[in-house]
Amino acid sequence: MSSSPRFTGTDHYIATPDLMLAVNAAITLERPLLIKGEPGTGKTLLAEQVAQSLGAPLISWHVKSTTKAQHGLYEYDAVARLRDGQLGDERVRDIGNYIVRGKLWEAFESEQRAVLLIDEIDKADIEFPNDLLRELDRMAFDVYETRQTIAAKHRPVIIITSNNEKELPDAFLRRCFFHYIRFPDRDTMRQIVDVHYPGLHENLLAEALELFYAVRELPGLKKKPSTSELVDWLKLLLAEGITPEQLQNPTGLPPMAGALLKNEQDQTLFDRLIKMVRARQSNH
Repeated sequence: MSSSPRFTGTDHYIATPDLMLAVNAAITLERPLLIKGEPGTGKTLLAEQVAQSLGAPLISWHVKSTTKAQHGLYEYDAVARLRDGQLGDERVRDIGNYIVRGKLWEAFESEQRAVLLIDEIDKADIEFPNDLLRELDRMAFDVYETRQTIAAKHRPVIIITSNNEKELPDAFLRRCFFHYIRFPDRDTMRQIVDVHYPGLHENLLAEALELFYAVRELPGLKKKPSTSELVDWLKLLLAEGITPEQLQNPTGLPPMAGALLKNEQDQTLFDRLIKMVRARQSNH
């Protein structure tokens, strides 16, 4: 029995040991990997980096509220066939001309093992995950219009992301290997920042991280800033030449606050708390 390929992270993605274990466990078990975590913690990016690490093509299926499981298999364009029939087009003789292949079909027919990303599965209707069970178990599905069976040439590595907007069915969860991406601690965050901005001035990074984690810990915050928002914020700080001293002991909103605090309630909350702290300090 040949050994499965191993995911060990990439130069552009800092994977914690438990995340690498989860990816490799799902590959070994040949089960979908269900990834949850706060928005902005790199769930979608993980699939891209796993594909790069394994040298596999990435096929991305981005789920919307209107997405049905059938869309991932195929769609029959009856309207186009009717129109062509009215125009006397010879294409109407072959119904296969009106079958539009979905992302699962692409993954199943890939000449090499693909990585299939089913992104934000919890956006769809609650029946969506259950409607995929049979196809994911069989690694095959039927095209009734052409009486074909499409079977996977190579079982794809399937990565499914969820933002926890709704609970997923138990029957679906039983078929997955689950991993929750915890928010990075400061040491891991330093490694992530170093990937994006190698050689960033240590004092600036220290002050930025201090302020970033202080913002995240604010009680009553509606939306905590994420990893991707920290990276955006640092880019702005560098572009504007913000110094470490300007981040120390802010008297109000931090520089470029709009990258971290994404609504007026959170900005007002932060501003009010900072002013309360300063007032107390001045009274002592």
